[in-house]
Amino acid sequence: MKSLAKQETQPKPRLIVRLGAFLASHHILFSVICCFAGIIALLLLPSLAKNTYLSENALIPGSANPLFSTEDAIEANRFMKGIEAAARDSRGVIGMANFIAQQIEALGAEVCYHKFLPHSKNFHPLKFFTSMTNDIAIQPNGTTTNFGMNTVGIVRAPRGDGKEAIVLVTPYNSQRVQSNELLSLALGFSVFSLLSRAAWLSKDVVWLSADSQFGEYAAVSAWLNQYHNPVFLSHSVGLHTKMYGANHLYDANSEKTEVTAFKRAGTMAAALIFKVGETRRFSDRDSVMIYAEASNGQMPNLDLLNVVHYLAVHRQGFRVNIAAFSSLLSSAWLRVIAEILHTLGSVLRKINPDWKLDIAVPDYVEGTANLANSMYNQALGVPTGSHGAFRDYQVDAVSLEFSPTFHVKNENAKSLFLLRGGRLIEGVARSVNNLLEKFHQSFFLYFLTAPSKFISVGVYMIPFALLLAPLPIVAAALADGSRSMEKTVDKLTDDSKADDFADILQSKGGSWKWLRAAKVLLVIQLWAVLVSLLPYYITQIPDATPMQSALIWAVLSIVVLISLSVLFGSPYSAGVEWKLLKATMITSISIGLGLMSIINFATAQLGALIVIPMCLFSRPLKASEMNFLPRAVLLASNIAFAVLGFPPAALLIMKGVSKGSWSWTIDIGDFWVWMEFLWEWSSATYLYLFLVHLPCWLLCILVLLHPCRQSESKMKQE
Repeated sequence: MKSLAKQETQPKPRLIVRLGAFLASHHILFSVICCFAGIIALLLLPSLAKNTYLSENALIPGSANPLFSTEDAIEANRFMKGIEAAARDSRGVIGMANFIAQQIEALGAEVCYHKFLPHSKNFHPLKFFTSMTNDIAIQPNGTTTNFGMNTVGIVRAPRGDGKEAIVLVTPYNSQRVQSNELLSLALGFSVFSLLSRAAWLSKDVVWLSADSQFGEYAAVSAWLNQYHNPVFLSHSVGLHTKMYGANHLYDANSEKTEVTAFKRAGTMAAALIFKVGETRRFSDRDSVMIYAEASNGQMPNLDLLNVVHYLAVHRQGFRVNIAAFSSLLSSAWLRVIAEILHTLGSVLRKINPDWKLDIAVPDYVEGTANLANSMYNQALGVPTGSHGAFRDYQVDAVSLEFSPTFHVKNENAKSLFLLRGGRLIEGVARSVNNLLEKFHQSFFLYFLTAPSKFISVGVYMIPFALLLAPLPIVAAALADGSRSMEKTVDKLTDDSKADDFADILQSKGGSWKWLRAAKVLLVIQLWAVLVSLLPYYITQIPDATPMQSALIWAVLSIVVLISLSVLFGSPYSAGVEWKLLKATMITSISIGLGLMSIINFATAQLGALIVIPMCLFSRPLKASEMNFLPRAVLLASNIAFAVLGFPPAALLIMKGVSKGSWSWTIDIGDFWVWMEFLWEWSSATYLYLFLVHLPCWLLCILVLLHPCRQSESKMKQE
């Protein structure tokens, strides 16, 4: 009676506890549902994209009539002929910089030179997240072999106080100047000339003609580094002044040295990088390509892109494009998915008119190709242009690449293009000039599916959350299964069956087994850290080819793994159960993906598509408690996930999707080149691959090869 009364008065567990227990008991079904739901939600993202809109009312693009006229276009043509003659001069970089400076001075604006050197491409773990321009390439005797020369013009705003500035950047290669680069310089000078006469200007205007012989990013980054981090040199290091090169310009026709101090304007409100690309005769009108992705998935404020798109399309008649995966545009399976979603969306819209998911098939295919490219560029963590250097200093910037449809020698078409391009840049500068504060109203976290459509952070987090949801449930279920097995073994031990199960549980107390599993995880994490640092020493080998470096990297990684296994013991010799090992792996990947989603969400999203199914469905290959067909399916899926989760295999998939051509023969050196590319740009994706993805893959392999004993299945039957 007393026990019955205790049962009646015992409170029931809370609803969330009962729900967790229910999900843990059905964790396999829950994992399958969440994984499929996450993939479906990811496929639905192009249908959920919204039209862009201006959040900041002060921008008011197109509210004023443009001042850029045909006279400015004629002035641009005159500048283009002059700089073309300067480019043919024997002085090269000095001659062009001199000509640009003379034209800026003729406008009454301030001018200065910025001399810079290429950065050294050496992997150093202690300088992983530092600027690319910190390491200067010089000869052993302290002299430089080659240098670049940026020319900077500054217009002081007549209505401003000098505290804010708008930056216009025009890149050109001073060593091999092309006709389209001369046109870019002419366009930049004409806009700068117009703004020097603008009475409405309230922010300073900086025009940077960036010498991109070492790369567009290097020229802009070097100037920004000097702009925000001034270097004050003492007399004892005066010979190294050319390293920082901010104030010396040598004229080849005289022995005199012109000295101009490095000049600055106010805090940068926004930056616009523009250049004229190659002519596209197959198009019906001139187009503008927008590049916005910066380092580690950073994006400029969406309002800046909206201003550019509105002025380009609705005011100047340009066709605005963003980069896309061309292979997906002609994909047959993607078109089938688009037709299915269109049919399903039409049915749902009949049920509820507010459910607008019936996107047209061509729009879905194009949106998916654009979305895939946007996610790929953000996940890669490498800037798509020199605008990424501005984002490193929290300045909103975009790059515009004009693609004209006329021949460069067609003067009438060229003048019309200069007129429209100049008015576009003027309109963007006028809108930024209207701002009373920095860009903050619109989104900073978004994916682009079209120049005028975006997916906000609140929408694209749904697939990631669905993929991540089963991880804590499965980890809890595995831990509970391990404890229940210990209780069963203890009970059978009391029933004089200890001999059959002594090899399963050698010591009582589950906490010690958790510590053993944690020890395995720590050893593997230590191995991953050492593997990620090996390139620093491999790069010291002189004249090593990428294939040789990759093979040395692989051999050293295996040697380090074997050494750690000998030093700390094999994961299997410690008697760690595969369930605890898998639970530890799931806990580790949950923490890793969570941290990576804060640094670069696109990397975490793409990584979750590979890692989470690999973790959830991993099971020892020797487990035999299933029937033949489920076991065969599970075995095939485990092997497939293990192969796809290997980083070189991921490289093969990325190359195939991005280029649209599948080649099943891959050079081992390609992986070294890819990794070298990531660490040169200080991409956090490199850290993710070796500190999160690689340890998870190795733990998955350990689970698959675990010597699962037949006694576990017998124990459950008894």
